[in-house]
Amino acid sequence: MSGQKACCHGPGYGTPLDAMKNGPREKLLYTVTVQPNLDEPHGDYLATVDVDPESPTYCQVIHRTFTNRTGDELHHSGWNACSSCYYIDDNAKQIPKRDKLILPSINSDFIYILDVITDPRKPTICKIIDGDVLKNHDVTAPHTTHCLADGNIMISTLGDAKGNAKGDFILFDTKNFDCVGTWTKGERKALCGYDFWYQPYFDVMVSTEWGAPRMFRRGFREEDLDDMTQYGCRLNFYKWSTHTLYQTIDLGTEGTAPLEVRFMHDPKRPEGYVGACMYSNIYYFKKKPDSDDFEAKKVIDIPAKLISVNGEKPKALNGMISDILLSLDDKYLYVNNWLHGDVRQYDITHPENPRLTGQVFLGGAICSDLKNVEVLEDKELKARPEPRYVKGRRLEAGPQMMQLSLDGKRLYISSSLYSPWDKQFYPKMIEKGGHIVQIDVDVVNGGMRLNEDFLVDFGKEPYGPTIPHEMRYPGGDCTSDIWLANDGK
Repeated sequence: MSGQKACCHGPGYGTPLDAMKNGPREKLLYTVTVQPNLDEPHGDYLATVDVDPESPTYCQVIHRTFTNRTGDELHHSGWNACSSCYYIDDNAKQIPKRDKLILPSINSDFIYILDVITDPRKPTICKIIDGDVLKNHDVTAPHTTHCLADGNIMISTLGDAKGNAKGDFILFDTKNFDCVGTWTKGERKALCGYDFWYQPYFDVMVSTEWGAPRMFRRGFREEDLDDMTQYGCRLNFYKWSTHTLYQTIDLGTEGTAPLEVRFMHDPKRPEGYVGACMYSNIYYFKKKPDSDDFEAKKVIDIPAKLISVNGEKPKALNGMISDILLSLDDKYLYVNNWLHGDVRQYDITHPENPRLTGQVFLGGAICSDLKNVEVLEDKELKARPEPRYVKGRRLEAGPQMMQLSLDGKRLYISSSLYSPWDKQFYPKMIEKGGHIVQIDVDVVNGGMRLNEDFLVDFGKEPYGPTIPHEMRYPGGDCTSDIWLANDGK
């Protein structure tokens, strides 16, 4: 990218360390919130949560931007501009602004564009993109949103118009949010889709795979994993410049459902991590020397626990890793285990050998007070974790989406994975509502501790209990911002 004059700076920060050292403390937390009651007409919403400790409304939802439609399933979100637009062309007619938040709906295929700049505490919907727009391009189930430095917005999609598995991406311009078309070129297509991250310096983008929308939308069924053309187990690498898929790495059964993927924040480090959900493994991938190809290997293997529920036949309970996160200095990797109930911190100074430096239990499916559950074998714990209470409230479900403060000292964790699956695994969360908690992080030595004074309770929302999922800060964060190398690429 060219044009480094101060007047030409777009939104965000020049480097990840600039964001970490000079970024402000977060005061608002935009939280995608799902209404599990599909008969409630207000539907899902973006909750504006006050996380300013000096505020009288600290830990409260201070505004709700409702879609006023049912069945959307808002899931992830992204910006119209981020740090990838920090250096823009000297001749650019308009400097990008981070003023719109994009909310795709993974079930209805609708996309909501929110104005977050007129009143950051009260975002408003300024455009709605009908789900037929995606279907007309033979894609459905929009998921991850990233802005591009060329002025477009790219959203990953997980299926074709009929809900079969298909990995692709759809583009929208940032002026009117009109559809530009799909991104992938050439005959080769990914079998499945989910998350993605790009590194233009190495002319590469990586994407991951969940499964066919027609399958996961009806809830989790173990037999769905029998067809690995409709369920994912692969990493897909694309040429950023030509939009073509050039390498696929099959992770095998142990890598089933590789979900969140992160390149290192440093744009000159062609390496990263992906969390394989179903069997709770973390894979590290890196570019091969003198080659455009990548290699991947398992570096964290979290063992299943053998349990019996209601005296039935014993079964293996895997942790279900559904989110991972990297600190902006690429020092710590955070991993959740939604079913086991713990969140973990790993020191990745030596990236191929992560070292466990912190672990906190936040509920889960094996808590000691669950009388219908018997743990028959546990290769990690000598005793079942106690249920976790914060401010007198029992935490239902386990740790799910994570968001780290720019300085790395506060880790926010929500509880909802995906409402059809929530209803299966954690029905009490549906009944009582979800939550957000905060973990205090030791950024020097490693280690984590639950903040006993922080709780955002979604159990008494205006139209019944709701369940929070992904979280963002108004000024950007470490899971939405992508940095580009500033020496010409």
